[in-house]
Amino acid sequence: MRWISRGIVGSTLALAAGSAAATDGSVTLYGVADTFVQYLDNGGTHSYSGRSGGSTGSLFGLKGEENLGNGLTAKFDVETGFNTNNGTLFVDSDALFYRQAWLGLSHSTYGTLSFGRQYEPSFRVIYPSDPFRANEIMSPFSATVLAVDRNTLSTQYDGGRASNSILYQSPNLKGLQFYGMYAFSATVSHPVPSTTGNMLNVAATYTGYNLYAGFAYVNQHAGQSVIPGLPGPLDLLPTEHFIGALAYRIGIVNLQLNYSFQHAADTRANSLAARLGSAHSLSTTELGATVQVTPADTVEVAGVLRNVRGTHDNTVGIQLGADHSLSKRTSVYLRAGYLKNNGSATVSWPGVSVGEPGTKQILTALGISHRF
Repeated sequence: MRWISRGIVGSTLALAAGSAAATDGSVTLYGVADTFVQYLDNGGTHSYSGRSGGSTGSLFGLKGEENLGNGLTAKFDVETGFNTNNGTLFVDSDALFYRQAWLGLSHSTYGTLSFGRQYEPSFRVIYPSDPFRANEIMSPFSATVLAVDRNTLSTQYDGGRASNSILYQSPNLKGLQFYGMYAFSATVSHPVPSTTGNMLNVAATYTGYNLYAGFAYVNQHAGQSVIPGLPGPLDLLPTEHFIGALAYRIGIVNLQLNYSFQHAADTRANSLAARLGSAHSLSTTELGATVQVTPADTVEVAGVLRNVRGTHDNTVGIQLGADHSLSKRTSVYLRAGYLKNNGSATVSWPGVSVGEPGTKQILTALGISHRF
């Protein structure tokens, strides 16, 4: 069976290569392999483990484009995530291309229109303002955004990617760029079975004179989630997101700041969300800096504050990082972070389950990352 599979794959790649050669286009295989060793203090419980994606998520993908003439180009990108430490798919084992899967047309004058699973405008706003680049495993920003606790179970978070979406990106207009996305309802089975409603996501960014600034607005329609241990399906309430980001470079130092506010709609009377009190609004603030110490060495620092409105739940944290490039493709990195939960908050880094609310989380990690 192994040899049959190899033959099919080989024939498919040969056919793809022949098709690319016959047109004015190109297809590129790319990826990242990233793994690290982690020490974790989870509310007093100590552990060591091997994990994946601490600097950049481990991934591989195929992207390509074809010149159609008159400034028009057809483009596509399909990209999956995996865990280098054990070879499994990352996050959603049911999705072959969890990270990206889109096809579109791009014009040098009018911009780009694309369709599929793709990065949201709000993610593009945040990315330059987070010293840890919104990494899904080791960014303290991601830890606060993706946190799951009782008082915010029905308040939808912004995951950074959207399926069934239509995205428009304007051309660069003297540093200004505009984005608009509409995503239709989607159903997933990981991390828990959920159906999200339609979503509107718009953003604008400016880059110039050592300054970066961005703003995004997100409007998520109602959905539903099935969470183990609850007596029934839980409403995911309509949620608005207001996001602002800034960065300013002074010599070798890039100062960075972002703020997000998530406002959930009122719960239905006598609904499970109302009985649990699981639809509180919340805000997240991150302040940090990236320092290019030498051409091969970078130091990152970030402080975060997550505040759940109408409760005593909040989380404060700080994280330090250092990256050293061994070559253009390979680097080693170090991370050290501290998060302190108060009230019933249960924030930790993505992939870590907090045993008790209101506890501290301490993490250190040493890893290696290679791009190909």
